[in-house]
Amino acid sequence: MLIKTADDKQRRLKLLEELQASPLLDRQQRQWLQDEAMRCQRGQQGERDAAHYIDHWKKDSEQHAVLHDLRFVVDGETAQIDHMVINRALHFYLFETKCFSGDVQINEQGEWTVSYPRGGRYGVPSPLEQSRRHERILDKLLTKLDITGRGGLKPSFHHVVLLHPKATIERPDEKRFDTRDVIKADMIQRWHEQYIESVGVVEVFGKLLNWHGTDTLREWAEKLARQHRPVNPLELPDFIKPRAAMATPSVGAAKSVALAPAVSAGPPAAESKTEDVASHPLYRKLVCATCQGKISYPEGKFCWNQEKRFGGLQYCREHQAGIG
Repeated sequence: MLIKTADDKQRRLKLLEELQASPLLDRQQRQWLQDEAMRCQRGQQGERDAAHYIDHWKKDSEQHAVLHDLRFVVDGETAQIDHMVINRALHFYLFETKCFSGDVQINEQGEWTVSYPRGGRYGVPSPLEQSRRHERILDKLLTKLDITGRGGLKPSFHHVVLLHPKATIERPDEKRFDTRDVIKADMIQRWHEQYIESVGVVEVFGKLLNWHGTDTLREWAEKLARQHRPVNPLELPDFIKPRAAMATPSVGAAKSVALAPAVSAGPPAAESKTEDVASHPLYRKLVCATCQGKISYPEGKFCWNQEKRFGGLQYCREHQAGIG
């Protein structure tokens, strides 16, 4: 049964595209908007493709509840789950969708690397570990909502990473690091069949003890759907907000300032450029100014030593390639 579909992301994409057309953008703002639009488009397409395969697999099943695009906030912590399937034995399948534009390699330590066609090989955070962090927050939410199994049996969680059907995956020896839960999105049904085949008699018996009715499953899934806390699609970081708004406009200029788009009033003068960049919330921090992911000190130093190219900010290797 399909309980929740993905949120509509078109309003945010439209905003990002319209702001890019503004003549009032400086270079850093324009680059951020371009990268953010690309991330949104790629992520939305990947999640849409994965949802297609998941819906084909279980949306018509009365034994399973399907929910897409969930964002929970529990005790100040946030979990964003791309897709979730729940069965009547209180088994939660958490699917993390990744739409990399390069080839994926996973080593024996479970570390992920992506190689891109135009060159460049970069480490990325493990989606499996990301999903496991979501599990901890989801488990707290289930306790708060009193979603529990029979006889005190706890829910069980299964983590799966979905990649594009055309992705290339280089895997380690399964005896050193098991990657059976990293699959191409079109292999979901086969993956689940293999999982069922691998389950022992003890676990099957436990599932029967924890079996619930279809109405209970729907009630739980709808209760979780009501806990979804979507992000504001029009929200932008402080870096994109108009600096002119911080100054008090003249009476004659008040109307034009109020109608100005949420971007800077134009490229800063040479004398104030350093001061403006220094006011950026990510200035001289080991965080990529585009994707806001953590970077190494050598990556940051490389950018800081090329201030003319990177504007005094820092970027990961992937996003350095798109600047200059």
